[in-house]
Amino acid sequence: MKVSIVEDDDLLRENLKILLGGEPNIEVCNTFSSAEEAMAGLFDNPPEILLVDLGLPKMSGIDLIAKVKEKEPSIDIMVHSAFSKRETVFSAIKAGASGYILKGSTPREIVEGLFEMKEGGAPMTPKIARAVIGEFQQQDTQDQYLLSQRETVILQGLEEGLTYKEIATRHHISPHTVHSHIKKIYEKLHAKGRQEALTVARQKGLI
Repeated sequence: MKVSIVEDDDLLRENLKILLGGEPNIEVCNTFSSAEEAMAGLFDNPPEILLVDLGLPKMSGIDLIAKVKEKEPSIDIMVHSAFSKRETVFSAIKAGASGYILKGSTPREIVEGLFEMKEGGAPMTPKIARAVIGEFQQQDTQDQYLLSQRETVILQGLEEGLTYKEIATRHHISPHTVHSHIKKIYEKLHAKGRQEALTVARQKGLI
């Protein structure tokens, strides 16, 4: 398994290189002290996994993750950072990170995390995994109440392929009222039309 390291702390970078280089099935193909250095040299000998800090001196680790994934999507990226704020974690994941290990983790946890990622896993420090789960649980709860009961039944009518007039007749309201409800539904679901609204609603479990 080929691994590259991006870490601006010289001592930590060297310790990580020694730690990982001492593993029989890991090759440290290069190390970098900044995102700029990584972008300049990483692809000369690209790794399978990039272990990257987020608090880098100029370009941030999150920006680096996005640029690496854009240029070479096959590289898996594991964050190794002291930052545990929810916003930072999700920014890194959205940028393309598949794992997130907090600094302070044991050497064995880091090594096992890399092998887990190599096998297709998404290694995360338990504190980070809990934050990710909590975010999804919170999002699901918010989604449940995204549409009113009336908007939900009207959307179900759209799913059945009913016209505005047919929906209006079913619910004893005017076609104009149906049109107003559908306009609000599109706004809430950030959809531009019927099909997109239905797709988003299904994804959110609303219908």
